This record gives sequence, C-alpha cells and structure tokens, in this order.
Amino acid sequence: MVAVVKVAKAATPTETNDIKPAADRYARGWHCLGLAADYRDGKPHSMNMFGTRVVVFQGQDGALHALNAWCPHMGADLGLGRIEGNTVVCRFHEWGFGTDGGCKHIPYAKHIPPKARVKAWPTLEENKLLFVWHDAEGGAPDPGLAVPRLPQVFSDQWSEWSMLHWKIDNNCRELVDNLADLAHFGPVHGSSSVAYFANIFEGPKATQVMVGTNERLGGARNHLTTVATYFGPACLLCSMSGEADGMPIESILFVSHVPINQTSFDLRYGVLVKKIPGLSEEQNQAVIKNYVDLAVKAFSEDVEIWHNKVRVDMPLLCDGDGPIYQLRQWYGQFYKDVDDVPVELGKRRVIEIDHGIGTKPPLQHVFGL
Repeated sequence: MVAVVKVAKAATPTETNDIKPAADRYARGWHCLGLAADYRDGKPHSMNMFGTRVVVFQGQDGALHALNAWCPHMGADLGLGRIEGNTVVCRFHEWGFGTDGGCKHIPYAKHIPPKARVKAWPTLEENKLLFVWHDAEGGAPDPGLAVPRLPQVFSDQWSEWSMLHWKIDNNCRELVDNLADLAHFGPVHGSSSVAYFANIFEGPKATQVMVGTNERLGGARNHLTTVATYFGPACLLCSMSGEADGMPIESILFVSHVPINQTSFDLRYGVLVKKIPGLSEEQNQAVIKNYVDLAVKAFSEDVEIWHNKVRVDMPLLCDGDGPIYQLRQWYGQFYKDVDDVPVELGKRRVIEIDHGIGTKPPLQHVFGL
C-alpha cells in the first residue's frame, strides 16, 4: 500500500535549533571514491574516511583493493609505500600486506606474527567509478543496496564523466537533507516556479521528483524535470531534462559522499551529458562543456551553504519546507543494526506538493521507479 500526502506537513519538535553531537557511527552502504581510473597508476593512494585512514591500490590481479592504511607494526601510513604484485609494502620497515589484509612478507623476520594484518574493505567498480563498502557490524555488502548500472556510461552517445571533488567541513547529513528541502530551490538556485515536488521513500531508496523552471539550467521557457534517487545512504543519481543553447538536453548527475569523520566529508559530483544528434563532435563537446559549467556552478551554490552552516538535529520547520523529518527517518535506517531497522521503512510512501503541474507526475520513468 502506498501512502500519499498531498501537502507535506512539518513535524513539531519539542525543542528547536537544538544542536547535538553526531552519533559516533557511520552509515551502512556503498560510498564512492571517484573515478576508478584515478587509482590505476601503479601507486598506493591513502585517504581519510570513516574516522580512520584507508589505502587503495591496484594489485597484479588487476582489481582495486582497499586496506586500513595504518601499519600495525609501528603505525606508518601504507600509502607512503609501494606496490609489489598483490601487496602494498610499508615504506617504514617493508612489511608487505596482501589484498586480504594479511601480512605476507617481512624481509628481516623468519616468522610473521599471526596478528600482523589490517582490515580489508570490500570494493566495487561500477559505472567506471570505485566504491567502498562500510558496515559498522562488519556485514558483507547487501544486494539491496546495490549501485545500479548505467548503460549511458558505456554509450558513445553520451559524454564521459566530468567529476569534481570538494572537502566539506560539516556532517554529511546536511548534504542528504537537500533531497527533501523544497524551500531552498528559489533562494539558492533561482528556481522561479516549482510546479510539482515529491518525495518517494521505499526501503533503501529515497527519491525526489521536481518539475519547475530554472533559467540557469535551461528550464526557463519549458519546465526543467529532475528525478533524483538515493540508492542507500551515500549515492545519488539524478536524471535531468532541460535545455542548452535552445536545444533539448538530457543529463545524469551523480552525487556521493564519504564521511571523513563526524564533522567533515569528501563530496564527489559527476555529470554525464547526452550528445545531440545532428551536431558534430566538436559542436557537441562545446555544448557539453557549457552545460557542465552551468551544472557545476549551480551545485557550487549548495557547496557554499554546506561550508557555512551548522548541524541542527531538530530544525524549526514550517509547512512549505518539504518532508525533511520524513527524510531523516528514512536516512536513519543506515545508522542502525540491520535487525533494528523498522519494517515500516520498507513500505512505499509518497509525499507530494502539487502547485498545478497539469500533467501526470513523472514518477516512474527513471532508475526503476
């Protein structure tokens, strides 16, 4: 059964603007580390995430692997070392760790200590992107949180990924809130008229559907339609239909974050653009560049806000804000043990704000909705 609410009503919190410390836990799910090709240079790459440091490297087997980067011997960063076969070798004392996290070689020892190992993180390559799996319970990747394969990524009718990276000094939930934040589209993005806005929550997926006008992204004369879905807590895909240089244009936006700690996160933003039939490759590249520049500029408007706000656990909301509390309830499931996730969150719920779209809402044409 689908619950449909025609006007989103803000919950009434018992306290307002109550800033509380973030729980010392990170979301269960896949998190994107950017383009897979960036890690195929024969070097180990270390980065801070989930309150620790992780090293990513390509082994002789051709796959990309991720290990905890702090060497258990004397604490050096394995990312300062080198790759030999399927091992990453510590620069400090040349202990070599394999793709399963176990120490495989110590040049000056006859016996390897049984506890000489580091955590190995599950990885996934999909859509030419690299993902790492996090689960506080240590569980294997959940098929229900799979990242969908995009045929557009592998089609010569579409551009390659244009990918940007920011470090944001805030809790990552501030990014996820955008999915339900109807009221920010006008002040931040210049959307002069939103004819239709909806959120759909169902299990591990949460979707935003919006139809409106936005001069900056080619939706001035005709409605700009966006359908954005979170697949799990940290990977969002957005289908966008609008205009560029007076021509209809389709794009896919990708937004993903990796928490560094509870007060900062790495944010990656990717753009795919469909080439326009009848234009030369040179003309298409010019259109694509112009569109990507506009998309990045629009997204950067959000980035500026995230850089300059605080985490508010119980915001003071009004009836035009959108279903932010419902979104947070959905998002909270990824911070619970699997057995503690409420069954009700698996049911489909639709919350609509319709200002007179005049046509059938576009709820089902993208990403399996």
